[in-house]
Amino acid sequence: MAKTALIWGASGGIGLALVKLLTTKDWQVIAVARKTESLTSFTPHVYEADFSYPGSLQSITAQMIQEGFQVDWWVYAAGDIMVAPVTKMDFEQWQRILSANLSGAYWALHCSVELLNPEASIYFLGAVNERIRLPGLSAYAAAKAGLEAFADVTRKELKRSVVVVRPAAVNTPLWKKVPFKMPSNAVAPEVIAAKMWEAYQANYSGYLDLP
Repeated sequence: MAKTALIWGASGGIGLALVKLLTTKDWQVIAVARKTESLTSFTPHVYEADFSYPGSLQSITAQMIQEGFQVDWWVYAAGDIMVAPVTKMDFEQWQRILSANLSGAYWALHCSVELLNPEASIYFLGAVNERIRLPGLSAYAAAKAGLEAFADVTRKELKRSVVVVRPAAVNTPLWKKVPFKMPSNAVAPEVIAAKMWEAYQANYSGYLDLP
């Protein structure tokens, strides 16, 4: 029987690369994203979700449970970024970034843990947060640092493989939202997806630093 992956944020750079990779390996892929147009050609199991609204994630997870899915690899690749000084960022902006990168990860896992097979691995897409503590990135840096703490506790509570992927610069659409120049050595999302696949096969757990 084919294995099943559940990918939250499946239309983004790394999420979409992972969808493409797993479908070539005959995995069944459940793809969740805000915008689903790019996904329907790869998998029939596509769900549209608003990661800032817990009821949205709860509703689609209930559908997955009804359909009888059992997940072998759970991946949270959703995220968002913005640049604004603390003194000029309003609470809605702060909340939007935390919702996409941290609160959404909690709620997605909280709602869907029932879908996980006993040996399923949990992956969160993080960042090398020590390097992103830059002016204007307070919300993003705080969310990614919090994600690591959340993952550490989740690993202890669930007693299973929990991984925080910490890539360096990756060529994804997020760069269009910041005034920084993308580094010349930024890697393709497909490179990160391949490294995640290798880690999954090795039953890796912990922080996965990908320079």
